[in-house]
Amino acid sequence: MIASFDAIAALDVIEVVLALCLTGSALVCLFDRHLVRACCFFLAFAVSMTLAWWQLGAPWLATAELLLGVMLTGPCFFYALGHLSPGASSPLKHDTFNEPWSRVAMRVVLALAWFVMVGAAIRYVIADMVYSPSEHPLLLAGVVIAASALGAFALHRHLLRRLLAFNILGSGVFMLLAGVAGTSAAAQALISVGLLVAWLGSMLGALLIRQLLHLEGVEALGRDGALKERTT
Repeated sequence: MIASFDAIAALDVIEVVLALCLTGSALVCLFDRHLVRACCFFLAFAVSMTLAWWQLGAPWLATAELLLGVMLTGPCFFYALGHLSPGASSPLKHDTFNEPWSRVAMRVVLALAWFVMVGAAIRYVIADMVYSPSEHPLLLAGVVIAASALGAFALHRHLLRRLLAFNILGSGVFMLLAGVAGTSAAAQALISVGLLVAWLGSMLGALLIRQLLHLEGVEALGRDGALKERTT
């Protein structure tokens, strides 16, 4: 009992708050049916990731996240929605979800299985991590975020939602990579390259979404439900 109280006392309050902010903003971004609000929460998630990298002693990653995540990737999603396109004829606002509950349950189980496998790998395969998950809530948040994003990617059919899930999943994986390799200069350089690749993928995805909307309309974005256009 005393040991458990000591472990709780050893936790950094700031890191716990950041972990909660990361997890909460990621879940809203992944599962909120309002597309604009989901993109706004992605910006909140990217800002939280910037603070998390700084908290973990990775200032270069914090700078890269601020530049690539907040300033560049976030606007890509609003461009895909049509809110940054001058004269866009159909800016998207929200969608509805229409999947059988049996299929939803199956994908949720798959996401939970992935979560358990990652936890087991951290516990038994790569136990000698630079940062201990029990001492760093941000690493536990990374596991939850990656598992949730993987489930959302499998669950959604809408292309913008999959693009959001792709970015959230990458952030969770990068957080776990920092837990394994630490925040040395080499590790920060490797993760920065991953952030750059994620931004390039997001920019390409946003351009493709706008082109599909222009050529085929909202039906081309997937079978995740009927999208409602904003009336002006």
